[in-house]
Amino acid sequence: MGRRGIAIAVWGLVVVSAQGLSIASADEGMWLFNDLPRGLLKERHGFEPSERWADNLRLASVRFNNGGSASFISPTGLVLTNHHVGADTLGKLSTADRDLFSEGFLARTPAEELQAPDLELNQLISIENVTEEVKAAVTDGMSPEEALDARRARIAEIESREKEATGLRCDVVALYGGNLYHLYRYRRFTDVRLVWAPERAIAFFGGDADNFEYPRYDLDACIFRVWEDGTPAEIDTFLRVAREGAEAGDLVFVSGNPGRTQRLLSVDALREIRDHQLPHQLDLIRRREVLLQQFSLDGPEAARRARNSLFGTQNGRKARLGALAALQSPGILEGKLVDESQLLTALGSDPELRPLLAAWDAARANAMARTALQESGLPIASRLFSLAQRIVQLAEEDAKPSGERLPEFADAGRESLLLGLYSKAPIYPDLETALLADSLGQLLERRGADDPLCTRILAGRSPADRAAELIAGTGLGDVEVRKTLVEGGQQAVAASADPLIRLALLVDPEERRVRKLGDELAEQDRQAADAMMKARFAVRGTSEYPDATFTLRLAFGTIAGYQEQGQRVPPFTTIEGAFAHEESHRTAEGPQQDFALPESWHAARERLDPATPMNFVCTADIIGGNSGSPVVNREGELVGLIFDGNIQSLSASYVYADEQSRAVSVDVRAILEALDKVYGATQLLSELP
Repeated sequence: MGRRGIAIAVWGLVVVSAQGLSIASADEGMWLFNDLPRGLLKERHGFEPSERWADNLRLASVRFNNGGSASFISPTGLVLTNHHVGADTLGKLSTADRDLFSEGFLARTPAEELQAPDLELNQLISIENVTEEVKAAVTDGMSPEEALDARRARIAEIESREKEATGLRCDVVALYGGNLYHLYRYRRFTDVRLVWAPERAIAFFGGDADNFEYPRYDLDACIFRVWEDGTPAEIDTFLRVAREGAEAGDLVFVSGNPGRTQRLLSVDALREIRDHQLPHQLDLIRRREVLLQQFSLDGPEAARRARNSLFGTQNGRKARLGALAALQSPGILEGKLVDESQLLTALGSDPELRPLLAAWDAARANAMARTALQESGLPIASRLFSLAQRIVQLAEEDAKPSGERLPEFADAGRESLLLGLYSKAPIYPDLETALLADSLGQLLERRGADDPLCTRILAGRSPADRAAELIAGTGLGDVEVRKTLVEGGQQAVAASADPLIRLALLVDPEERRVRKLGDELAEQDRQAADAMMKARFAVRGTSEYPDATFTLRLAFGTIAGYQEQGQRVPPFTTIEGAFAHEESHRTAEGPQQDFALPESWHAARERLDPATPMNFVCTADIIGGNSGSPVVNREGELVGLIFDGNIQSLSASYVYADEQSRAVSVDVRAILEALDKVYGATQLLSELP
């Protein structure tokens, strides 16, 4: 997902004067639920959310821990999200004979629902400010490495203590470059079952060609259910469906988990991302895309196995191309440079604030160092190898006190870690071999064929032959083998003859070396960001929202179309438009690939109301991670489901603008119409309040 940029809007603000306070531009903002912009909403839209309104929306919101958002839509545990957020689970539940991703699925009773093999959903119960306790762990005179270790230990202590006291998942989250630390307490759901998914042809209608475009005609939606103790979970707070939907000009709100923004970076750091980091990432992504496309040519089953990875790769490629184009556009960086120059001038004129200027020099040096580090990593890819790495690292980390471990291995997150390690999702040796062979070849290109580590990894074989040998010889596809190794700890790992475990042990010292450099650099980044935020707070006040952290935020905006190439793009599309879109892409042989509606939709065409709104756009400030976020009206009722941003929104990692950038949603009326008249999901509809 993406957002918008106004020429002088930087770090989420429009500068009023070099010394004055700044105000959020347009409908910008990914706001904390414990610090909502009530005054701004009241002034701009005549709406002031009550505590009850905000609490209800927070508790009805859900985070998909594999990277997406969702919402509870019934007291019986039904969860609405995107088809593409659920795609990973759809792929893991599919077989060669039953392709749920392509064919769709409907459980007509709870007994027919399919349990996801490794899915965790999180409901945010509470937020607590723990800044003082975290910061007290770091004292003057500590080196960056010492500060990092001390802060990690304190965070692990807080998370473990709170988990033991509450039974909830507890995560400490850094905000404003480490100026604030908040403790997020989550209710975890790990028995998650698939209820309904439409066919891929309607969920991703238009395919890659229409991705990040508008108008759109996608039913990018699916429904899961959370269970507890063998029965559907009882949910006290959920969203009621606004069956009348919303209209152009309506104020709407988006409650979701935006992944990561970088709107607070310095101009020099953004230049480094533009000139080096994004191009490097795109090279890797394009290589992976070609590999997966080639693998898919081996037949329908190969294409099915590679499909989710290929979709994610293509989506990432297009998103990064859009972000790169935004940074290459002179207006965005010029606007940020003007704003930054005004801020630096204000700092330089104040003797007490002048020392903070050093943070900008540090940020510049850190950005360049991060580029070098990015290019020195070990790009060894395959799910089986990732499992081997996790097992090897877990065994070593478990020998340390929780506070001294790498964060992902601390006690507080162990349940989530083991959920992934013990997943029963299918693993395909042919795809694993192809991925591993390509990454080994890439490793040779990066480090050189005579590099000592590469020589030891290949053991006298070619990348293809070595990958085939490793995948054929491993037993890590068996969950019980993984459990035995984890439970046996360092002794079992050291004694294991499994070739992927041996490979993970071989590369682990280098992985840890690179990780340590990255962590130290991240600490330097944090300290620089801390100083930069202090500077901004001192000059402009504290009315900023923090960068996104894949935690729950509230965005708002209005349903509005826009102008593109001299043409007015209306805010809504309709079901009738979907059929017209198919027809406009028809050739003599039939509809073009990705532009053929499912047979079920053609069979139901006479029953469908052609005027039913299908998709709509609004100015809400969103980004990747917001996929599946509920869109609600002033009453807190569900009117839509975020699933994309248009191409103009891809600058959102760095800047917000609302002239053309739009968040794209499935209209709730299209979901209801399809469930009723296409899929005959009467039982499911009866559960919606």
